[in-house]
Amino acid sequence: MTATPLRVGLIGYGLAGSVFHAPLIAATEGLALDTVVTSSPERQQQARAEFPDVRLAARAEELFDRADELDLVVVASPNKTHVPLATAALEAGLPVVVDKPVAGTAAEARELAALADERGLLLSVFQNRRWDNDFLTLSHLLADGALGDAWRFESRFERWRPQPKGGWRESGDPAEIGGLLYDLGSHVVDQALVLFGPATEVYAETDIRRPGAETDDDTFIALTHASGVRSHLYVSATTAQLGPRFRVLGSRAGYVKYGLDPQEAALREGSRPGTVADWGAEDQSLWGRIGSGESPLSGGGTPVPTLPGDYPAYYAAVAAALRGTGPNPVTALEAAAALDVLEAARRSARDKVTVTL
Repeated sequence: MTATPLRVGLIGYGLAGSVFHAPLIAATEGLALDTVVTSSPERQQQARAEFPDVRLAARAEELFDRADELDLVVVASPNKTHVPLATAALEAGLPVVVDKPVAGTAAEARELAALADERGLLLSVFQNRRWDNDFLTLSHLLADGALGDAWRFESRFERWRPQPKGGWRESGDPAEIGGLLYDLGSHVVDQALVLFGPATEVYAETDIRRPGAETDDDTFIALTHASGVRSHLYVSATTAQLGPRFRVLGSRAGYVKYGLDPQEAALREGSRPGTVADWGAEDQSLWGRIGSGESPLSGGGTPVPTLPGDYPAYYAAVAAALRGTGPNPVTALEAAAALDVLEAARRSARDKVTVTL
């Protein structure tokens, strides 16, 4: 017999909630989107239009007051609310998924992890970029030894947004935990640590380039991993000419990949997993190339078929973890390790030093 779906309460229906979490939850077998929490009448209307059977609540406390009716709470609200809302959910006896960054500091992340362990509850962090098409492909190449010994990892998450959009993500108020270092930086650092292990040294440069911007919009992070690999990570909203998403250099060959995973764009456009046959697939013209001694831009190297991206795999893994049939896909302690690096990067940029972890 099919198990009863696990009931999910989603807090927040902005970009993260409406574009990523709600569609992915709804598309996951074994999960059911039960309640959306948003105080905005417009967003409530949007949620009801997209999910006619969903219940609506204006405050998170309404979820916690009926915790016995839910099996999971997802926190997709602004960064500064992640810790208090996750804490309240855990104290109400509810497993929690928190969007990245799980907290503003590694210490807070570890406190949340300790609380979850004390209560015997799942606490997972939504690091969806582990299921990007390029990341999955690179992971496969490294596991197969196609590059030999990895020496240098270059990762870019660059955009051209010469005018600030405003809002809490671009606020200069430290309490908002805004800026690219903690936004896109959370992704590129997490990917580097997953691929190449813990970092021992961190150097960073952060700049505010755009007129009217209040927080970092052009950031570079250099990591030295205990494995000996060096990672050079770029996150920027001010890149007029975009570089490769990945350039990975090894003792045998290198891999260069341009372009972003197509899943976010598809979700923004209203496509949903399970409704299209080739979810996460990209056109052959965007495949990366592997080779040595030649430039991929002049035809050097061999095209590498890009594995399909698979954001739905995250929530499928969460459902399995809740049912006791699989591990937590992204633990709070893993997120804390990435926050150690982000905090070190902020200190490095401020004090113009290399920070040893």
